[in-house]
Amino acid sequence: MRTCRAVVCSLAITAAGASDALANGPGGAVAVTPSTSTATKSVPVPHAPITAKTSNVAYKGPVYEKTATGEILSYQPPAKTSTVGTAAASTGGAVATSEPATGALPTSIPTELTIGDGMTTATGPTLRPELLVPGSTARFVDGLAAAPMGAPAAIQEIIWAGNEVIGLPYIYGGGHASFISPGYDCSGTVSFALHGATLLASPEDSGEFETWGSHGIGRWVTIFANGGHAYMTVAGLRLDTSPAEDPANLEGPRWRPLRQTNAGFVVRHPLGL
Repeated sequence: MRTCRAVVCSLAITAAGASDALANGPGGAVAVTPSTSTATKSVPVPHAPITAKTSNVAYKGPVYEKTATGEILSYQPPAKTSTVGTAAASTGGAVATSEPATGALPTSIPTELTIGDGMTTATGPTLRPELLVPGSTARFVDGLAAAPMGAPAAIQEIIWAGNEVIGLPYIYGGGHASFISPGYDCSGTVSFALHGATLLASPEDSGEFETWGSHGIGRWVTIFANGGHAYMTVAGLRLDTSPAEDPANLEGPRWRPLRQTNAGFVVRHPLGL
């Protein structure tokens, strides 16, 4: 009996020593491989689209407006009336006698542009209705972008800030001396929208955007930049001063359809977005 006990004790000590040796070896603690049923599966993070096969941005679904008190109400577009006798005439701008159909923009650019919802832009950023739509994709509504209800607050703020400069003319260097400008260039437009969500403290030029933020496509926002141009996609719409692949073929800050390709640009995004 004593001999058997001694053998059992010896085996136990040997096993313990082997376990310690494994734990203290090059591999550290002994790894336990989880079974297939308990292993965590990686779930791909969804990303907003950055390209589209079609330039059609028509939207006929429900549109809501966030009021100053935070209420979400059904959006009622202002009545489309003639701008005769308004600021357009007093400032010498061309007078619009009719409004474009919903979702469309004028085919020419008067001195003071009338957006599809009847608002005019003359000297700088203009507060616009904070539009919202169900889901996770931004929509084109009367020349403006409606933010998706399913997006983070920062994405909604980017979109609503971008709306403030829609209709202003393209001005080289516009939006760089100050965020407030009578017109904007490409990177000035992107800077203004990001600043609206407090993601940018001072304007960046297109070259600086090549190294701004994080590398690659963002979940909600993607910035495309090279030494000569910059634009951004936000929740499925493109904010750009270039009319490339836009049937409206109008310059200046505008929400536009996604391009079919974004070749030739460095791809960046805000951290976490």
